[in-house]
Amino acid sequence: MLLGRSYHKLNDSPSGKVCGQICLYCRKVLPPLHPGASPPSAACWTTSSGTAWRWSGAALSSTSRWTNTRSGFGCPRRSTAGRRSRGCLSSPAQLSVGAARGLVSERNFRGCLENLVYNGLDLMESLRNKERRVTVVGNVTFSCAESVSVAVTFPGPQSFLQLPWATSSSPEGVSVGFQFRTWNDAGLLLTFDLPEEGGVVWLYLSEARLRLQIRKGGRALLELSAGSALNDGQWHSVELTSRRGRLTIAVDTEEGGVAHAGLPVSAGSQLFFGGCPAAEDSQECKNPFGVFQGCMRLLRLEDQPVDLIRVQQRLLGNYSHLQIDMCGIIDRCSPSRCEHGGRCSQSWSVFRCNCSASGYSGATCHSSVYEQSCEAYKHNGNTSGHFYIDVDGSGPIGPQLVYCNMTEENTWMVIRHNNTQLTGVRPSAGVDQHSVHFDYSTEEEQLLAVISQSEHCEQELSYRCRKSRLLNTPEGSPFSWWLGGPGSGRVQTYWGGAQPGSRQCACGLQGDCVDPQHYCNCDADRAEWAEDSGLLTHEESLPVRSLVLGDIQRAVSEAAYRVGPLRCYGDKNFWNAAFFDKETSYLHFPTFHGELSADISFLFKTTAPSGVFLENLGIKDFIRIELSSPTRVAFSLDVGDGPLEVRVESAVPLNDDRWHRVRAERNVMETSLRLDGLPVARRGAPADGHLHLQLNSQLFVGGTASRQKGFRGCIRALQLNGVTLDLEERASITPGVRAGCPGHCSSYGSLCRNRGRCAERANGFLCDCGLSAYTGAFCHTEVSASFLPGTTVSYTFKQPHESGRNSSARPSSIYSDTTLRGEDVSLSFRTTQSPALLLYVSSHRGESLALLLNKHEALEVRYKLDGSRGAEVLRSGGRSLADGRLHAVSVRRRADAVTLQIDRRPKEDFNLTADGEFNAIRSLVLGRVHDSEDVDPDLSRLASLGFTGCLSVVRFNSVSPLKAALLHPHTSPVVVTGPLVRSTCGSSASANPHAAQDTRHLSDRPGSVGSGQPLVNAVRTDSALIGGLIAVAIFVLASGLAITARFLCRRKGTYRNQEAEGVKREDSQDLTFTSQRDSQSVSTENPKEYFI
Repeated sequence: MLLGRSYHKLNDSPSGKVCGQICLYCRKVLPPLHPGASPPSAACWTTSSGTAWRWSGAALSSTSRWTNTRSGFGCPRRSTAGRRSRGCLSSPAQLSVGAARGLVSERNFRGCLENLVYNGLDLMESLRNKERRVTVVGNVTFSCAESVSVAVTFPGPQSFLQLPWATSSSPEGVSVGFQFRTWNDAGLLLTFDLPEEGGVVWLYLSEARLRLQIRKGGRALLELSAGSALNDGQWHSVELTSRRGRLTIAVDTEEGGVAHAGLPVSAGSQLFFGGCPAAEDSQECKNPFGVFQGCMRLLRLEDQPVDLIRVQQRLLGNYSHLQIDMCGIIDRCSPSRCEHGGRCSQSWSVFRCNCSASGYSGATCHSSVYEQSCEAYKHNGNTSGHFYIDVDGSGPIGPQLVYCNMTEENTWMVIRHNNTQLTGVRPSAGVDQHSVHFDYSTEEEQLLAVISQSEHCEQELSYRCRKSRLLNTPEGSPFSWWLGGPGSGRVQTYWGGAQPGSRQCACGLQGDCVDPQHYCNCDADRAEWAEDSGLLTHEESLPVRSLVLGDIQRAVSEAAYRVGPLRCYGDKNFWNAAFFDKETSYLHFPTFHGELSADISFLFKTTAPSGVFLENLGIKDFIRIELSSPTRVAFSLDVGDGPLEVRVESAVPLNDDRWHRVRAERNVMETSLRLDGLPVARRGAPADGHLHLQLNSQLFVGGTASRQKGFRGCIRALQLNGVTLDLEERASITPGVRAGCPGHCSSYGSLCRNRGRCAERANGFLCDCGLSAYTGAFCHTEVSASFLPGTTVSYTFKQPHESGRNSSARPSSIYSDTTLRGEDVSLSFRTTQSPALLLYVSSHRGESLALLLNKHEALEVRYKLDGSRGAEVLRSGGRSLADGRLHAVSVRRRADAVTLQIDRRPKEDFNLTADGEFNAIRSLVLGRVHDSEDVDPDLSRLASLGFTGCLSVVRFNSVSPLKAALLHPHTSPVVVTGPLVRSTCGSSASANPHAAQDTRHLSDRPGSVGSGQPLVNAVRTDSALIGGLIAVAIFVLASGLAITARFLCRRKGTYRNQEAEGVKREDSQDLTFTSQRDSQSVSTENPKEYFI
């Protein structure tokens, strides 16, 4: 049915109420609806009470295509006198199709409708049968004539359309109209000369806006602009008119934009659309704005349509390189080839993907910019912190933010939820159970992928109780339970530290519960505080989703629970490896399906000069990655456009038995290859070439289908489109291939710093920091301590008669040789004390080595290698070292040659006069020296005063005394006297008061209280109160003794100072002691001077 300026209406609804649904199949005819224009009316409900519901064809496009539309009409809520009621409006009512009731206007729908159905009533059939309920207003026919619109395509730089202009028809004006669509944001649409000599008019696109420029005599007379975002690939109408001295340009009528100017314009004899002829063919057309690539249609000159078919037949105007009677524009973003939320935009010939804020990169946003696990970040040399991980790489699972703890032997991934605190629970009136749900910081699929990919996962589950039972007995019904596992989880009735299904706690499994008749401490139901806690380690039950506590309704019941964060370590995919020991050995897997996007990543190490890593064939298509020479990796493929190869050359050999990383990617835009950190090699895909990679054979890894040019070596962490191939599982059943691949220190050993040694592991490596003064995953964390005047760290070396004995002590406590021809000494310090003794080494033969600051705040090294002679003093030229800042010192002696360096200052060289042997060394002391017999008399006064400040990473040859005292006090020959507190005072960050600190929340520690009941009230016991009182008493007593000892020390020092007054030795002048401590000092001394 064709509707013009007409409509028809249904007078009474069949049900007597205005509730229902209307379905129609419609097609619009001219004039088309332009983007931004208001849609015409299509259907309107009206009632006798004046209420109206309107449904318009907002979904109808201007493409003259048939559209299937369905709309439902419910019963609205009406408000009467402030009250809301719901009901349907009663008849009489009308349904108007094509216009509002009783209104004939330009806004009425003009087009074709068919299959117009209302609540099962075919209105078309009713209209044909002339039923009374259907009334027709205006001209309605039961046929629909197809409109004819001829389009023309401007595909390239040589395209143009030239049309003659009849100047006699409008000598003092111009009227030109057309529609265009394009993806480009610039290009010439129309140009013509003014009748006056030297004038020209350009109508063009710039920055996706319509612009008009009129130039005459080399200068611009007028510039206008209208519209925006006109490069959206949709049809846009343009009107250029000049009447009565007024010039107007309009885009998409008034909705799109209109610009006016008071300048009369008339056209010359020729109009050029889309471009200009070649320069040698035309002197009348100039195009400084670039060619137009797109389509035009509905061209009108002076309101007369242009017959483009006559143009095609060369009967009208002229053209070049046009495609007439079609629009050849291609929508390259529908469907979008951009992945992972990348935003697609395009020009005439190409599309682009904006990958910003998506977490992915590449031409189609295919490749993740993040690593897949904390393990991978560690092996890139990162230390602990928050990282985004993408567990499936280029797969559909998005990245997630986790915390990576790399301070232990294993690298832990920590995923928090909304309540990791210890939370108290008390009885509430009318509440029989307390339930809590845990929301994790990652999505469900991310969480499950992490658990599946990790070697081990665990989660702490703790319950502290007083008169609050937990599981009761294995025979009875449990009071409490938890839900864990995928989705909302399954009910679990065992507790942390026990086995699934056991209905026990850890004490029941170990047989040490407080009541042998029960299998949980809390089930004893005692009035004293008890605890059941442990780790949940079964992956099928992780993570904990909910917790239900049942025995909390009694007035005497008190409890507190804690569910810790999910912690996982290891990456099964990262270390999944296979070793190919023959060129004829290979593994085979199912066909790789990467039709539109394919990425392949792996690590390899080899000593062979060449070999094929993998290959997959099709009938014609194929992919292959190979080591084509000792310095070259090649990625070759064919998707139907002929073979293509991308190569990356390395400046160093790749067959060095070290791990190298390869990543190859192919998509509809380009093929790329990345090797280690070298620049990426890329080759663009052919324009309008084949898109689909079609493979059908098995995927061969480590060889080819022909069993030639196989690979000898290791391949690890092989992933195709984010899916890891299990090389180890397939290698275990394949001759000539072995699962796993040892030997990681050759590649990752350089990550171990500060004399740390790389130790091989089955999956990865470990930095052994036994011979280093540092600790941490890479031996990079300083070991520092704050010293007070009474603090002493004494390290005893091997006695001379013990030199032949074996020792099984830890590496940090290995005894040095008793006679040395050289030393390597290093430490870092921070102090405001001068003079100050930093380090003192004594021997059984009266020889010594001292490292100190003199009264000028300069560094001195005192060697006494001959017991019958005085000490040789080596003074550094640097001053002002007692400034409260961190300074690093290193001393190196070889025989009589000594090298001294402070921070990054130039090295200073000295020579000793002694024989160069340090014999029978006895002990090394940091801080105060208590035994005056071991101290050189020149230093006895200074040694007795102790050291106030910070010492860090102290190393004497292979011995780290401060590290031994702090980390291995029970297995090392070290004695600590006085307060010794480990701190971060030796880190570079702590040297800067404005540096960010690593804040660790109490909620991460078992025993901290959450936002529920304060745990100080929930778990306090009488014994805890008594213990607290005892601790306070001990603290007061210790403080009193320390003050008394300090006073006596000062009195003794003053007395000795008076005895030595007037006796000044030249070598001791620089040891005058002054206390210059600021607010950062640990303690404050009186500004007295001691002359030693």
